[in-house]
Amino acid sequence: MNHNTPVPPLTPRPLSHLSEVHRRVLTAAHLRSHGVSAAEADERCRPGGPWQQILPGVFLLHPGPPTGEERLHAVLRYAAREPQNGVPAQPGPQDPHRPVYADAVITGLAALTLHGFSSTPPLLSLDRVDVLVHRMRRLRSTGCVRIVRTAALPTPEPVSGLPVAPVPRALADAVAELTDADAVRRLLTEAVRGRHCEPAAVVRELNNAKLLSRPQVVDAVDSLLAEGRAIAEDRLYRMVREYGLPDPVWNVDLRLPGGPHLGGLDAYWAEQAVAVELDTRVPRQGDRQTDDDDDGLWSEYARKREHLERLGITVVHITPRKLRDAMEQQATIVRTALMAAGDRDPAAYVVVLPRS
Repeated sequence: MNHNTPVPPLTPRPLSHLSEVHRRVLTAAHLRSHGVSAAEADERCRPGGPWQQILPGVFLLHPGPPTGEERLHAVLRYAAREPQNGVPAQPGPQDPHRPVYADAVITGLAALTLHGFSSTPPLLSLDRVDVLVHRMRRLRSTGCVRIVRTAALPTPEPVSGLPVAPVPRALADAVAELTDADAVRRLLTEAVRGRHCEPAAVVRELNNAKLLSRPQVVDAVDSLLAEGRAIAEDRLYRMVREYGLPDPVWNVDLRLPGGPHLGGLDAYWAEQAVAVELDTRVPRQGDRQTDDDDDGLWSEYARKREHLERLGITVVHITPRKLRDAMEQQATIVRTALMAAGDRDPAAYVVVLPRS
């Protein structure tokens, strides 16, 4: 063997491979890794050329308009953090065609559309796509990208292979840009009716974003909470019916004979002295909301529960989320409390009145 024979240089992957890359959206760094120089990329992006530069440093490898998904990938290519060594992150073995995006999360209206909302515009109708990045990143909004800075990125939910903000966070980022009260109300209502999330999670995110005091948000939140309670009550009715529990009296107030008001309950089994109360606590104080407020709300629940249990009444607290996600388990808890009634001392006599 002739050891002096020169070794041919390693050749980059051929350009024909680029047309097969997922969504055909690549950064300048990706192109360099395929042996495409900046000058060659610029040449291919000339008028009438086969490529186009869709965002700074981001190329679309065909001349026509981008699809909605290509646009989203371009936004993420622009906003995602490049690895320190400059080599583009590689897809994982589970899905070799999916790109990897670091420290960039789609939010706002685009995220809600991806989550399946019907009251948000189609992706191609959006002038801007909101993308969350850490507040220390040196990025600016440009083209169809609106940079939204945050102290801590939410854990993204993968939707069609894209990192997407959870619905409550996406709602808050969308509402922050809306001035139309009807549009805000439609979004919040769909979030609850569509079973995307619970009202408490939405209100918590709106509070964190300091949006609860905005006029277009106040009425929408009131409607949201009413909607959420109605849905939770309907699930409670279904739980009793579908799991064969005895019929309670619904939505009652309890009082001691000739004495003070003991509190309202969502369901009450007088014979067994068992009550169910829906725990629908949410922050409602706008910018003034603190953890102490939530502690105060819980203390109010706890005081009522302790008072009733001193009278021999068992109180079961159920959250709307548990009713949604674990209805059978909640039915078992209530059934166990009803069955245990015979082992307890008789409860004090209370007056049961319709809730006012």
